[in-house]
Amino acid sequence: MREKTLKQVVTFATTSDAMAMEAAAREFGIPGRVIPVPSEISAGCGLSWCAGIDEKEALLAGIEKHSLSYEGFFEVLMY
Repeated sequence: MREKTLKQVVTFATTSDAMAMEAAAREFGIPGRVIPVPSEISAGCGLSWCAGIDEKEALLAGIEKHSLSYEGFFEVLMY
């Protein structure tokens, strides 16, 4: 059986913000992927970005460098 691991989850106020994150990630190699917002978190658009806990610095740097909008930044235990 799989064990839950700690992940970085970024939430967005709008779907457009989530899609901008996905486009920037593809173009600039920002780690992670789009997922539905985990049930432990409440967010505006229902989409979030998930990356490994060890990728926190790269994720934050990519968000800041490319001026991406986000609603919240969380650490969540997930499968």
